Amino acid sequence: MEKESWVDEAWEQVLNKVGRTSKRIGAAFPHASQGGVYVLERPHWWTAGFWPGLLWLLYRDSGEESFRQLAEACEEKLDQVIEDFFTLDHDIGFMWTLTSLTRYRLLGGERSRKRALLAATLLLGRFNAAGQYIRAWNPWTEGEDNTGWAIIDCCMNLPLLFWAAEETGDPRFKVAAQLHADTVVRHFIRDDGSVRHIVRFDSESGEVAEFLGGQGYSAESAWSRGTAWALYGLALCYNYTGKKEYLFASQQVAHFFVAHLPEDSVPHWDFRLPAGVSAVRDSSAGAIGACGLVLLGRLVPASEADVYRGAGEKILRSLYENYGVWEAVARNDEEGLLLHGTSHFPSGSNVDVPLIYGDYYFVEGLAMLKGASGLF
Repeated sequence: MEKESWVDEAWEQVLNKVGRTSKRIGAAFPHASQGGVYVLERPHWWTAGFWPGLLWLLYRDSGEESFRQLAEACEEKLDQVIEDFFTLDHDIGFMWTLTSLTRYRLLGGERSRKRALLAATLLLGRFNAAGQYIRAWNPWTEGEDNTGWAIIDCCMNLPLLFWAAEETGDPRFKVAAQLHADTVVRHFIRDDGSVRHIVRFDSESGEVAEFLGGQGYSAESAWSRGTAWALYGLALCYNYTGKKEYLFASQQVAHFFVAHLPEDSVPHWDFRLPAGVSAVRDSSAGAIGACGLVLLGRLVPASEADVYRGAGEKILRSLYENYGVWEAVARNDEEGLLLHGTSHFPSGSNVDVPLIYGDYYFVEGLAMLKGASGLF
């Protein structure tokens, strides 16, 4: 099957399936599929942007009004999350980039612009100047101190800050985003291109205190989704800034990522697992990494472009053919687009199930192969 043929076929399959599943999911916030049905989370959960973001991707291409209406309704429900304030963390970027900022870019609208700028301002407020990082989470339990925690996922939240700097002319947003990205290059990316999930800083002195395993197998393993966050996130940072350090770091991570893929090009949940530990796949890591690779193919010189784009295409095609659930598949009652995602293996949370962010990045990757841009 020629490239254009399978991409167009996959896109039509996605359009048809989401046209069906959106009637049940509606203006809600799916996270992980259990028993074929997406479990709906409260709107403060970090994945709240991915379903409306997926709907915006499909609306942008198809003009289907029901997708727009549902995405806008999701955006309005997120107002209660901003007003609550106490549940907000670094994932502000994921949530409002794919909702308010995307709507503003596509259709305009002062309310969406204000929401996106408010979200960017709240994200900026999490920047720790001593350690030059954006704080990840709030305390999970009473008395916990995680003020010094920064995580690799936050690379993907930086585009909201870069946009806010461009939109307002206020350089504070860009300065904070660049300083956090510099910290990622300096402390998260190892010499071989593998990536740490969590770095804990002394939140007052800014010194590195320790490295933590987080959702990877250990502090010195190589969690595949964290690798994908870094690959894509640093490529986006280069796209916004032109700083070569970010491009080189993204390429370094990309080489590690691709070199450690199994035969079908879809990663296991961690690239460094000892014998005896279950090596289930994480299709979401594959989809995120593929988006980063396709973007790299647009950013590097033409002589290198096919190396990255080709690797991204290979992952996306394998996801479509080997992990997708379409009409021709017996399990066509499954709401997720991609099987075999793994959210948090160490905690046993949502292992080997469809994940909404895997679905989102798969669709974003297809859109990029069709010539469009991603939403970040």
